[in-house]
Amino acid sequence: MFGLGTQELLIILLIALFVFGGKKLPEIGAGLGKGLRSFKEGLKGMNEEVKSAAGSIEDHPAAASTEDKKA
Repeated sequence: MFGLGTQELLIILLIALFVFGGKKLPEIGAGLGKGLRSFKEGLKGMNEEVKSAAGSIEDHPAAASTEDKKA
């Protein structure tokens, strides 16, 4: 994990504990989790949209060739 060992991770966690406090860390973790989840959902939606667009181009090859000629 980025070349960090156990000792380095413990030091980072201890510094975070001192900076943010014990009550704030779970809130920060929950916020990061929600952000990552929404980011993954956005990527998944974008992939589905690209696949459906590619499928519609494959279904109508004549439309794709006329678009190429216009450009």
